[in-house]
Amino acid sequence: MGSSERAIFIIDKQGLIQYIDIHDVDDLPDNEVLFSELRRIDPEAAQQVPPEPEEQPLPYGGIVMYCTQWCTDCAQARVWLKERNLDYTEVDVYDVPGALKQVREWAGNSLVTPTFNIDGTIVVDFDVARLEQVLGK
Repeated sequence: MGSSERAIFIIDKQGLIQYIDIHDVDDLPDNEVLFSELRRIDPEAAQQVPPEPEEQPLPYGGIVMYCTQWCTDCAQARVWLKERNLDYTEVDVYDVPGALKQVREWAGNSLVTPTFNIDGTIVVDFDVARLEQVLGK
């Protein structure tokens, strides 16, 4: 049985492949690397990128789960939390300014989802034993 991979190709205006990046399906590429490649390939277009939205304070208190919509571990974590009737706040790291940066800080400069902030205690990844320990379950 095979496995899926994620492949990213950047193709220039002439139709030539300028960049290829292949990852395991659950691994995300580093956006800064991709933006750097895009700027290298088309510097003029890179100047047209709108500024990042201003960061707002991130949610705090109780269970805050930082996640993405496509992550299989995030989907499992949602089910796990609902099965235990645990209220939580979900933060999509791509929709909330500052969330991606915060998760990378907590996870040693990697994007690991889900990552939980439970009243100030950080749990990186869907580690059931650690979650139960922190939650006292």
